[in-house]
Amino acid sequence: MPLTLNQALLLVLTLAAVVVAVFLVRLFVQLRRTAAEGEKTLVEMRALAQHLTELDLVIKDKVETLGTTLEASKKAAVSIGQASALITSGFVQPASRFLPLIIPVVRFFFHRARKKKEN
Repeated sequence: MPLTLNQALLLVLTLAAVVVAVFLVRLFVQLRRTAAEGEKTLVEMRALAQHLTELDLVIKDKVETLGTTLEASKKAAVSIGQASALITSGFVQPASRFLPLIIPVVRFFFHRARKKKEN
């Protein structure tokens, strides 16, 4: 039984519709999987953003503490500089004429003390 032109066209259109339907079903399944993965990724990104915010707060706290420590270090350095200037100008300069005599004596006593420790 030969097919008429209308029947042949209907058969071709039916096959095309089946192919398109299968393609669309596979496409929608893939889109559903992609959407599920996207939701998982979005949840992970929110968690990471929360952790990043917490890390930012910790870093800000550490930077503030570091700033306070640096200020204290600057004050200590200035104080040490002033103290060393006072010591060198008030004590070392007048005593510097006796240093050539004092240094060998101090070395001698340190050398003897080191030998006693070794024995």
